[in-house]
Amino acid sequence: MPPGHTGRAVVASKNVATEVLASSGPALATPDYWAEACKHLMKKDRVMKRLIPQFGDAALQTRGDAFTTLARSIVGQQISVKAAQTVWERFAALPRSMKPGHVLKLKIDDMRAAGLSARKVDYLVDLALHFEGGKLHVKDWAAMDDEAIIAELVAIRGIGRWTAEMFLIFYLMRPNVLPLDDVGLINGISQNYFSGDPVSRSDAREVAEAWKPWCSVATWYIWRSLDPLPVAY
Repeated sequence: MPPGHTGRAVVASKNVATEVLASSGPALATPDYWAEACKHLMKKDRVMKRLIPQFGDAALQTRGDAFTTLARSIVGQQISVKAAQTVWERFAALPRSMKPGHVLKLKIDDMRAAGLSARKVDYLVDLALHFEGGKLHVKDWAAMDDEAIIAELVAIRGIGRWTAEMFLIFYLMRPNVLPLDDVGLINGISQNYFSGDPVSRSDAREVAEAWKPWCSVATWYIWRSLDPLPVAY
């Protein structure tokens, strides 16, 4: 995926967020605002009032590893969910651990043999260099606003706005992200609010007015309406 790509070509299933798959690893965590957000959304939005109870205790979850989250997003670009899982497992077996410094020590031939394209190898190396070289203000992210973090991330080769927004939602668990380049979100709004009719970005923004300040949570439930299986980065 070229720099600045929004992620619209990544769709291989109903929910583009499933391009980054759940896997074994650190314990999952759920944002502490979830119950409050659900209560607000059910009060303000008729669709959310119907959707949210359908999924019980299921909620957004993160494993809390920034490098792995972004690396998985690169591996999963433009291939099916199943293929992404296979390639990720092969790639993840190569370094001693999934740390930037260890990835930088890998041989390109070994990375290619795991199923990575030459472009994705370049992207993963650039990602590792950004982390290893201190080009990312990881310790400051908690205090930075969403757009500042997006600007920092899209400077990495292979990471566009869509990937950065998925990172905000699934890793940083920012509560009010509206990823308008996400085809799953647009399709879900079409099905749930417009009886399947085509939806513009303006239509989506209008619907999302009722979701604020919990657009990330509403987006997560729209994804679930298309694909009931929760996904964790």
